[in-house]
Amino acid sequence: MAPIGVVSIILIFFLIIILSNAIRILSEYERGVIFRLGRLIGGKGPGLILLIPIVDRMVRVSLRTVVLDVPPQDVITKDNVSIKVNAVVYFRVVQPDKAIVSVENYIYATSQLAQTTLRSILGQFELDDLLAQRDKINHELQVIIDQHTEPWGIKISNVEVKQIDLPPEMQRAMAKQAEAERERRAKVVHAEGELQASQKLGEAAAIIQKNPIALQLRYLQTLTEIASENNSTTIFPFPIDLLTPFIDAYKNRK
Repeated sequence: MAPIGVVSIILIFFLIIILSNAIRILSEYERGVIFRLGRLIGGKGPGLILLIPIVDRMVRVSLRTVVLDVPPQDVITKDNVSIKVNAVVYFRVVQPDKAIVSVENYIYATSQLAQTTLRSILGQFELDDLLAQRDKINHELQVIIDQHTEPWGIKISNVEVKQIDLPPEMQRAMAKQAEAERERRAKVVHAEGELQASQKLGEAAAIIQKNPIALQLRYLQTLTEIASENNSTTIFPFPIDLLTPFIDAYKNRK
């Protein structure tokens, strides 16, 4: 009886091993690429997957978006400025069988492709364009990388240039340029203000020339404003033109 019990235990043990190798459970975001005796059978999942032990082999592939951080790359721009640029790439697997069969390690391959493309594309732009046309560059990077990863069953959803590190001397030069630009704008605003003021003064002079009495009224208003200040004594010349009506009236009485 003892040998029969030992055989039963061994059979149960092997049965458990076979079942553990034959049953796979895949999550909703996973797919299984099945190989039978080295030949591609296809992708399966999600849910319960039954495999033939020893004959079948399954490779799990995640369909979730992968956030790939591209390390800083040394780039020489079109105007010969040396900078460091890093980026982030968002991609996901859309054809699991191609991602496994067409390339050995699709994550590593996508990373290397993103690095070389980043250096190649950014080297075609001048520094000012890199700083001002970020959206255009991101879109161009996304299109080019996606074209190369399409045969691997990978879709590039987005590429973002995160940071552009400038050499210290270039930072100082750009700071001086920005300061000079602010000074230029301040001078332009001041000159425009002077021009508008001169135009208004010219219009006022034309009106006063047509109506001399307006100058006298303005003179009296100025005297009133000065008189309201008690902190100082002001000597103001009195125009003789204001006395002309009184002088004429006195002569007429004679």
